[in-house]
Amino acid sequence: MEQLITIVFILGYLAIAGEHFIKINKAASALITGVLCWTIYILSANDVHLVNEQLLEHLGDVAGILFFLLGAMTIVELIDAHDGFQVISEKIKTTNKRTLLWIVGFLAFFLSAILDNLTTTIVMITLSGKLIDSRENRLFFAGMIVIAANAGGAWSPIGDVTTTMLWIGGQITSVKVVFSVLLPSLVCLLVPLIMTSRKVKGHVTPTATDPDEIAAMAPSSHRNLVMISGVAALLFVPAFKTFTHLPPFMGMLISLGVMWIVTEMIHHGRDEADKHKLSVNFALKKIDTPSILFFLGILLSVGALQSIGLLTRAAGFLSDAIGNENLIVVSIGLLSSIVDNVPLVAASQGMYSLAQYPTDDSFWHFMAYCTGTGGSVLIIGSAAGVAAMGIEKIEFFWYLKKISILALCGYLAGAGFFILQKMILN
Repeated sequence: MEQLITIVFILGYLAIAGEHFIKINKAASALITGVLCWTIYILSANDVHLVNEQLLEHLGDVAGILFFLLGAMTIVELIDAHDGFQVISEKIKTTNKRTLLWIVGFLAFFLSAILDNLTTTIVMITLSGKLIDSRENRLFFAGMIVIAANAGGAWSPIGDVTTTMLWIGGQITSVKVVFSVLLPSLVCLLVPLIMTSRKVKGHVTPTATDPDEIAAMAPSSHRNLVMISGVAALLFVPAFKTFTHLPPFMGMLISLGVMWIVTEMIHHGRDEADKHKLSVNFALKKIDTPSILFFLGILLSVGALQSIGLLTRAAGFLSDAIGNENLIVVSIGLLSSIVDNVPLVAASQGMYSLAQYPTDDSFWHFMAYCTGTGGSVLIIGSAAGVAAMGIEKIEFFWYLKKISILALCGYLAGAGFFILQKMILN
């Protein structure tokens, strides 16, 4: 049973990676893989009720991520429909490709720590679309945004779901994880930026705005109000979670509801035809649904692997085969670029007790760094990468060729810096 599920997962993963060659949408491959893994599991199980309970438990976690993604995408679409990103893009005057790359990278890095890496990726890729006309340049910037957003989210307890898991689980505290992981995460971003700065030359051409679009732009008062409301709504999500201890998607849903009311009130005097493209209904239609379904399939597949205990045994194998705790964590981080980092961290929390590694032990801080940034090595290794893949239609092998080596160098450099920092501080 386990061997068959593993084979199905590998075949599904290959189909997703080879989407460009087999001409089948990755969402279809992911959905089939996810359902087949659970089908094989339940048909081979002695207790079908237990399998159904496990599936519903995983579905709850998956639904939280999907609703979070749905809400974030809708709010971003609303801001974009009201030309809200024009407020930021107008402040960025440079067309120098190298300078713009550094500005976008640092914006994504620090914004990710305040919001989260997924929302930041959506916002920054939408913004870069306003600043860059060339598709090839946009793809490259999107890849760098993924690296920057994941690096920025790793050092903040609300910036990445895995860091949040460790925070909620009592393995880390907010102040100490920032203190320990901030500089390694910054190194993780700086190394790719420095490597690319030596090659990136020339200027970018801003995306041309159609005269009809200019005429149809929302009034500046509406644009500013929606922009401010949208950013405040996104910033409200981590605060809501901290205050109520409810999952992040609950904060995102209430933020979406408030934005819905705000936009309805702004346009209450317009007829339906005029306000159609400025409504939440229209924003929901523009969301990339196949990407959400792809995410659903991937997480269901990984949930099946976790339920049969394969991930836990894989982590145990790493512990026995490698021995050195730093190499184990680095390996788990690299593994998170292939398999979702959430179950890997969950498995690690189950394998290593607080008695073995107390709260704020460097092992947990290193885990936060590696699982937060390791996913950047492959496009499907993080929620930020999956979102970028859907928004800009990035192909798996394009990312592997253009971005993966940069992400890997940054990841290893940051890991090395963390180990050095630990030796010096100790």
